[in-house]
Amino acid sequence: MKFFIDTANLAQIKEAQALGVLDGVTTNPSLMAKEGITGKNNILKHYVDICNIVEGDVSAEVNALDFDGMVKEGEELAELHEQIVVKLPMTKEGVMAAKYFSDKGIRTNVTLVFSAGQALLAAKAGATYVSPFIGRLDDISTDGLNLIQEIREIYDNFGFETEILAASVRNTMHIINCAKIGADVMTGPLSAITGLLKHPLTDLGLAQFVADFEKGNK
Repeated sequence: MKFFIDTANLAQIKEAQALGVLDGVTTNPSLMAKEGITGKNNILKHYVDICNIVEGDVSAEVNALDFDGMVKEGEELAELHEQIVVKLPMTKEGVMAAKYFSDKGIRTNVTLVFSAGQALLAAKAGATYVSPFIGRLDDISTDGLNLIQEIREIYDNFGFETEILAASVRNTMHIINCAKIGADVMTGPLSAITGLLKHPLTDLGLAQFVADFEKGNK
């Protein structure tokens, strides 16, 4: 399973990259604003800065809601760097844009997916990635992991090449369960990724090893 980090924070991206397990980055206008990145030129430059840190795909989201606007913005984003994946909303216009970009050989990530039907449409349109938001489903007492399972079954039934990018991942158990179900990618905060490192028995065992070494080497 690929590990993406969902942020626009360059320091966090560098930390995840240094860990040696990072495969890409997802971000959006809200995450850009959180880091104080505003204005078109600054946002475009920030995408390039991210691409220069990581080796994998970087999802860059369009802001337009109409087809023509999505195409114009998406083409501009795709020209920024070869690692850019154009991020599109799960709307009628977004699906049309995904098909347009697929025909042009431009990779896409269809986001804000909350049903298996939406994921099926995105795959039919040739999306590179589809992003079901499992955490947001959990927030409204709906099983987000069940959606991942449904999409996996449908994609496997018909051999769709679209990758399932589990988004809105909130914690380490989301990551583990997505891996068990067969999500191709997860994207979440740095804390969820580094949380996989932690186990109390590891800490206790390491402390014992250190103590035994010091006893025998005084």
